[in-house]
Amino acid sequence: MITSTGNQKVKEIIQLQKKSRARNQAGIFLVEGLRMIQEVPKDRLEKLYVSEGFYQKYRAELEAEGFTERTGIELVSDHVFAAMSDTKTPQGVLGIVRRAEYTAETLMGQAAPFLMVLDNLQDPGNLGTIFRTAEAAGVTGIVMSGDCVDIYNPKTIRSTMGAIYRMPFLIAENLPGMIRQLKKKKIGVYAAHLDGKNTYDQEDYAGGCAFLIGNEGNGLRQEVADCADTWIRIPMAGQVESLNAAVASAVLMFEVSRQRR
Repeated sequence: MITSTGNQKVKEIIQLQKKSRARNQAGIFLVEGLRMIQEVPKDRLEKLYVSEGFYQKYRAELEAEGFTERTGIELVSDHVFAAMSDTKTPQGVLGIVRRAEYTAETLMGQAAPFLMVLDNLQDPGNLGTIFRTAEAAGVTGIVMSGDCVDIYNPKTIRSTMGAIYRMPFLIAENLPGMIRQLKKKKIGVYAAHLDGKNTYDQEDYAGGCAFLIGNEGNGLRQEVADCADTWIRIPMAGQVESLNAAVASAVLMFEVSRQRR
């Protein structure tokens, strides 16, 4: 059992929690919590760290999932795990997960692609919630601009509630260029915009479609919005001017889901 925060493995985990560069170089991300661990594709789980208290309490559940000391569980004392964790009240189980790689063809190659395209989103909770909602609504892939908040940020990972394992996504350094690729594939591109001509429920989403969602404070950048085929708006009552990015995304995603049902 690891009992010192000076242990090299513990130091590495703390670095991976804090620094995106370290995670990127290693090609991994970290997950915490029993449910998130249970949902990890087993061929992508590289290492599992378990606190002494968690192991004593959930040993049967871990063994049922095939996790034992012989199969690579690394036991650490409770106080060491607290130092390794990104949460204030850690559950006591942490996994190192290898990243999946997706291509543009993965996202665009289906019969009627249903995509979310995110421009400069900065809130980890918003991004994670969009992933989770996208899975529920039947989205087939997500495209993010290179300046979006890190999808592998531990807070973002927690907010996805496991959707990170199953939702194909790409990070596009040239977002307008990626949108042009979508249009070449005959995928209709809709910008969620306050100046939209039609309301979102006046359009037909039976064919391939992609929705552009902008930054929480500033909306879509002009050069990104200009790439859309159509600007659409969500009608709102009262004095509300706009919706949270994750909420607006959910409204649009479930309209597509409704139409396609």
